[in-house]
Amino acid sequence: MPAALALLTTVLGVGLEQTVQWKYGAAGVIGLLLLSIGIRARNATVSSIGAVMLAALVTRPAV
Repeated sequence: MPAALALLTTVLGVGLEQTVQWKYGAAGVIGLLLLSIGIRARNATVSSIGAVMLAALVTRPAV
């Protein structure tokens, strides 16, 4: 069962990364990467930078 859970988590992670890149480009992938690295390393500064980048991309005005 743990192998199935790891596979599911990996598939969801890759799917999320592809969706972010498709919608928000390279800046979205960098923000997602910073957020995930900061969470894993328990570094509030890095995770906050990633979260702010993603929030800025999501809330930008539609052109």
